[in-house]
Amino acid sequence: MTERKRAALVTGSGKNIGRACVLALARDGFNVVINGSSDRGACDATADDARALGADALVIMADVGDKAACDAMAAEAISHFGGIDVLINNAAIRPSHSFLDITDETWERVLDVNMNAAFRLARACLPGMVERGWGRIVNFAGMNAIHGYNGRAHVSVSKHGSWGLTKALGKEFGPKGITTNIISSGPIAGDHADPAMAEHIASMKARVPVGRLGTPEEIAGMITYLVSDQGGFMNGQLIQINGGTET
Repeated sequence: MTERKRAALVTGSGKNIGRACVLALARDGFNVVINGSSDRGACDATADDARALGADALVIMADVGDKAACDAMAAEAISHFGGIDVLINNAAIRPSHSFLDITDETWERVLDVNMNAAFRLARACLPGMVERGWGRIVNFAGMNAIHGYNGRAHVSVSKHGSWGLTKALGKEFGPKGITTNIISSGPIAGDHADPAMAEHIASMKARVPVGRLGTPEEIAGMITYLVSDQGGFMNGQLIQINGGTET
């Protein structure tokens, strides 16, 4: 009987940090699910690069902020690979609104993408992880889980919620061989569709003690550690990777 190869699902993985995580996992011997909501070309390119590294790569286009689409993606990924062993909740939106201008719809949309998707996907993937006695869940917080940001109350709440989810899952499922952690990354260079976001990240370079922006590959390096056997004692933690910005 052929041993089943472990599989990883990375949301928001057509570009930037998500793409780097997919390729790192492919190098580490995982099959991978690439997810995006709109840029099919970027997702297909990431999948091709993962296949070149020896992975079976499945592209699923889905809006993780839509409950039905999120649940359907999880079901397809689990069916295709016989389970998901590593879940990387990377997809996020970071709109900027004065608090008094945030509508119910905008508030709910931010929480659905940034926090509720992590809950739904973890709920779908955890039964198989528990059955196999091994799993890794990594959530992403940015610096919004540490600070309250002017104009981003909804984003800060969603990321603080993800941190709470991380700690709770770490406590409940750590004894079952499953670790859950959350990465708080500082300003990271990348291809950003939103010019305002790109300008904001570039402006933060002066605040970074190491004198530069981080790279997606540096974040993916932490993923490599967390999914390894050596990373098995790291659980329920918020991991800051920011060049000393918070020092």
